[in-house]
Amino acid sequence: MYKNVSNHPLRNAAFTLMLFFPFTLSAQVVAPDYKGASNGNPISASVFCADPTALEYNGRLYVYGTNDHQEFIANGKKGDNSYGNIKSIVVFSTDDMVNWTFHGTIDTKKICSSWISNPWYKSFGVSWAPSVTWRTTEAGRDEFFLYFCNSSHGVGVLKAYSPIGPWSSPLNQLMIHYETPGAFPQGTSANFDPGVVVDENGTGWIAFGGLNEKGALLPDNTRIAKLKPSMTALDGAAVTIPAPYHFEANELNVINGKYVFTYCSHWSRNQSEWNTYKSEHNIKSNMPGGGTMCYMVSDNPLEPDSWTYKNYYGPGVSGNNHSHLQKFQGNYYHIYHDHGSVLLDAMKQGGAVNSSAGDYRSICVNKATVNESTATISPVTLNRTGVTQIKNLNPYELQQAETMASAGGVMYDDFKNIKNVTSKNTLGNDASSNLYVKMAAGSWTSVRRVGFGTNGAKSFTFTAKGTGKLEIRLTNRTTTAAASMEFSSTTFTDFTMDLDSTKFAGTRTVYFVFTEATNVQFDSWQFIENLPDGIEDIDSNNPNTTSQIYDLTGKTLNSVGPKKGIYIINGKKVLVR
Repeated sequence: MYKNVSNHPLRNAAFTLMLFFPFTLSAQVVAPDYKGASNGNPISASVFCADPTALEYNGRLYVYGTNDHQEFIANGKKGDNSYGNIKSIVVFSTDDMVNWTFHGTIDTKKICSSWISNPWYKSFGVSWAPSVTWRTTEAGRDEFFLYFCNSSHGVGVLKAYSPIGPWSSPLNQLMIHYETPGAFPQGTSANFDPGVVVDENGTGWIAFGGLNEKGALLPDNTRIAKLKPSMTALDGAAVTIPAPYHFEANELNVINGKYVFTYCSHWSRNQSEWNTYKSEHNIKSNMPGGGTMCYMVSDNPLEPDSWTYKNYYGPGVSGNNHSHLQKFQGNYYHIYHDHGSVLLDAMKQGGAVNSSAGDYRSICVNKATVNESTATISPVTLNRTGVTQIKNLNPYELQQAETMASAGGVMYDDFKNIKNVTSKNTLGNDASSNLYVKMAAGSWTSVRRVGFGTNGAKSFTFTAKGTGKLEIRLTNRTTTAAASMEFSSTTFTDFTMDLDSTKFAGTRTVYFVFTEATNVQFDSWQFIENLPDGIEDIDSNNPNTTSQIYDLTGKTLNSVGPKKGIYIINGKKVLVR
């Protein structure tokens, strides 16, 4: 789809992605690549985040996580993560599993500021471990529900009508707390780490609980409850899931009519005790290792005896473990967090982060294999490579600067709540149209498997303000520039450079390197295809229905609609993409 970049609205400057550069950069010096040029993990090279959850909506995968980066900033970018300053949730999305758009943060502290403050455990403190789901109502409206835990005190819920918000709090307190029927009283297990799902009948379910396991094989620290149609209250008391070695990190899925509960196991083990349990419950799998992700299956969630332990599927990681099993575009993915060995350790070794920094986590993705007929999950292999990109990135669509496969010299210092931009489509790649990225000399971003096609690109337009020089480099960040432009503006302006289309053809990795930069804010970009003579682009989502439209045989067409191809409109050949 072609969009006239020169006419698109300027971005809302109220949401600036301020960036931190841990080293002094001069012109022509390019920031290091701590993620790795060919690695897919973690999904962000610039935001520390954890406890992932996800949903698929309109062809995009949206991933939400605990905002470790807020703690990182509050701690002065050093020291251990205490989790006490985390009062927001991060949002990313992708349609190809490699290039991720950062949509900013959900400011839970602000959204829940009106919650009642007495008794103390119903007030707002922090927001960890979100779980998300969505449904279409009978009236045809899509509703999104995001659940999170306020430390170990209970579970709150937010509601929105798009996957990126704006979000609101439908209640004036936690949805689940110490006094909720079936929940854990104060001083016992934790009412935290919610896991939510909407089943095939449209019924919502929520699991929660953890900690206080005392090394037991069956610690009785897990609960599940049915949700009322509002999705903001329990429909009856919560009941026990008898999950062996349960510790935390609850999530729910429905696979082939079966309810699948996943969780992180604790670290205490007794082989003879496991052997007895295994024999009594006719379990075929071996005892899971400590900190692994395990799963159970049921066809009657409110009946504790219906839950069957199946196996572990997610390997243990350093520190606590938290993952989400997600089906997207026909494939299953294991979305989890890493405790720093992927990104944080590399940054510390490179001197980009203080050596005292610890436990600032990163969200990663690896492929999962699920037998849907038996609701069986095979053990997952974790690696830095990540997953295969499932489609090319289209350079001829307007792309946000926050869409990246990787980045260097980019670290978020400050962020504010997402603001709704009603003039923009809030569900696609321009969902974050009110964000931009502040760049310094030597900083860069990259996108992978960019599909220029055989015609190649004839020009490139980017929106920015400030004074600097942008070089477009292909294949790697240090190669000779394939195109460059010096620019300067005190307001957001569209800058266009002509390109050699033979260089910008085929499938390439593209680096946007700012070799010079003073107060530069990078907002969006778009390539223009080098179409054959006589053929123009039109927007397939907004055809001129009053035009005379013909196919190439001369047959009159009533409307092009969303179909793709070459047409004759008002006497001109046009390409509808």
